[in-house]
Amino acid sequence: MSYRSTPPPDPPHDGEPHGGALAARLNWLRAGVLGANDGIVSTAGLVVGVAGATAGRSEVLVAGLAGVVAGALSMGGGEFVSVSSQRDTEQAALDLERWELDHLPEHELEELAGIYRGKGLPDQLATEVAVALTKHDALGAHAEAELGIDSRQRTSPWQAAAASMLAFGLGSVLPLLAITLPSTGARVPVTILAVTVALVVTGVVSARLGSAPVSRAVGRNVGIGLVAMSVTFAVGALVGRAL
Repeated sequence: MSYRSTPPPDPPHDGEPHGGALAARLNWLRAGVLGANDGIVSTAGLVVGVAGATAGRSEVLVAGLAGVVAGALSMGGGEFVSVSSQRDTEQAALDLERWELDHLPEHELEELAGIYRGKGLPDQLATEVAVALTKHDALGAHAEAELGIDSRQRTSPWQAAAASMLAFGLGSVLPLLAITLPSTGARVPVTILAVTVALVVTGVVSARLGSAPVSRAVGRNVGIGLVAMSVTFAVGALVGRAL
């Protein structure tokens, strides 16, 4: 049996993202992919459902546009509230940590050293590390070790809301075009095909970003999208006949 060795990664160069910056950038990219995926599935389900109820192109287009606007605003608003709540919680924890560092410095130093002892460092080395980190950036060191918060990199609620709205809107464009551009008889099959391809792409990208099995992510993505479109089309067809 032969083994192929993988060369060690190059050390980070100046200007290249690494550590917390790289993780934050990957989180933004992953959130963008998921937001686009939501836009694809939500809009596809909506327009296919309306297409099942009526053959009118204008009705489908108006419903699709309304769904895109409503969905994007909902995504942006939800992300803004979520990130704002998270920031408020983190800020309260940082304020408490700052008070403890001002009023209980020795206790906080021992607490930080205890964290590093718990990670396997010898007593003396753990104390030296705690002292050095406290001198460099006391709040940052304690926030990261105790709270898991990077005090220097905080997500902006406005940026998160804007990114979610944009990702949802971009994802919605494909099913909206696919349902309105083809002829009446071809629009649903074309939409299903286009959405399936798009969900395969977003499934692959999300799996790669999360280091997850590609086939499982793609199957889950496509399966959910097909079920959503099938159910909404059936509901739309039943309602359309009843009306």
